[in-house]
Parts: sequence; C-alpha cells; structure tokens
Amino acid sequence: MNDQPVLWALDARGVATVTLNRPEVNNAYNADLVQGVLAAIDALGQESGLRVVVLRGAGKHFQAGADLTWLQQVSTQPVAANVLASRATAEAVHRLNHLPVPTVALVQGGCFGGGTGIVSACDVVIAADNALFSIAETRWGLMAGIIIPQLNDAIGVRQVRRYALTGERFGAEEARRIGLVHEVVAAAELAAAGERIVDQLLQNAAEANAQTKAVAIDYAWGNLTTQGFNRLVEQHAAKRRSSEAVEGLASFREKRAAAWYRRA
Repeated sequence: MNDQPVLWALDARGVATVTLNRPEVNNAYNADLVQGVLAAIDALGQESGLRVVVLRGAGKHFQAGADLTWLQQVSTQPVAANVLASRATAEAVHRLNHLPVPTVALVQGGCFGGGTGIVSACDVVIAADNALFSIAETRWGLMAGIIIPQLNDAIGVRQVRRYALTGERFGAEEARRIGLVHEVVAAAELAAAGERIVDQLLQNAAEANAQTKAVAIDYAWGNLTTQGFNRLVEQHAAKRRSSEAVEGLASFREKRAAAWYRRA
C-alpha cells in the first residue's frame, strides 16, 4: 500500500506517523491526498491509545501546496464541485487543527501555500535548515482564505499581511522568527529532533494536554463558527473560478508572467 497518497502507522507508544506520499509532485495536494488526510484522521480517531501525531512529507519536500494541474481541472467544473473541493481541503486543515492530541510537523524542503496552512494547524513545527516557505496563492489569481485563520494564529495578522500579499519565499530562520516554526535543525537531525519533542509530549498527561489544547483553540482565530467556515469555503471556491485564476493558472502552465505584472 506504499503507493497511497497518505500513509499512516501507529507504534506501541501511541505515536502515529502520517506521511504525505506524493513525492513525484513534491506532495502537492489534490483530491486524493486531501481525502487521504481525512481518512487517516478518521482512522486514528478510532485508536483509543493515540497520544501524538507526527506529520511528515515523503521525499525532498514537505508539501508544495496545491497541485495546480488539478486546480485547473476543478476550476472548469460546476460551482458545486468547486465548493466540494474547497470544503474538503478546509476540513482537512480544520480537523488537523482540532485533533485532541498534540501534533508535530517535520518540515524539509518546500512548504508552500496549503503546506503553510498544514504546519500552522500543528502544535509543534520543526524545520530542517533547507526548508523554504511561501503563501503565494495570489500569484496565480487564487486566495488562501481557508488557511488564513490558522496562519493568523501561528504568525499573527501583521506577518500574514506581508507574506500572503507578496507571495515571497522565505527560509527556515525567517519562519522561526515569525513563529511559523519553533525550531530549525540540520536536515540530518530532523527525525531525531522530532523524537525529542515526542518524548517530551509523552511525559505529560494525555487528558491534561487535550484540555490545554482545547482551551488554547477556544481563544484562537482558528476556532471558526460554522457560518465563518462556510463563508471561507464559498469564497475560496469562487476565486478559483474567477478570470484572475484563469489567467494565473494559464501563466503557471505556460511558464510566463501573468498579464497583470508590469515591470518597471
């Protein structure tokens, strides 16, 4: 089953490892990967001994955002199909954010767009020194609305207003400075650093950790009402079908600057 888009395994300590497994496209998410994440969360929710979830990406990169080829296909489909795609993606990040156990993300290589939403929904994030980040949806005429609440929690509105508007790339040390990651280590030490954090988490009482996390989320941007969640989903889906998105995705496919870019 190693060809599945998402793999997961649970060890005797109650530590689950969830692996994004599309290394051939840098773990870019499509419908299959999103459904794989949701299925893994469902399955782990049935495990009474679950204590910690570790999230990682197979290959050289953690998660390169959306599969833009898939997005282009979805954008040509009816409104209902676009809302369904946005809802599933938003639900995956939302449910990861609200897992009642601590979550640890181990990030190497690229972590773009939706990848930043994934890590912002995790409790502890450790990055390799080769990690590179961006929130670049607007570069392609899209918008990152469904992950903005979690990003606001992680790095604050001021940093979101910079990095989600410029789309610029930034490295692991800058990600640590602004709060997107907690620690930066050499790439060869990433797994060991994760194990050190897992051991710290396992020393703490499970219910006390769950209650502490729940209280933190109760006072966070990411604790969305149903109405707020639905509004973000619908806005995200509508933007994918806009004329800007058509041009942005075409510029990506054709490897050219978008029509709105005017050089000085």
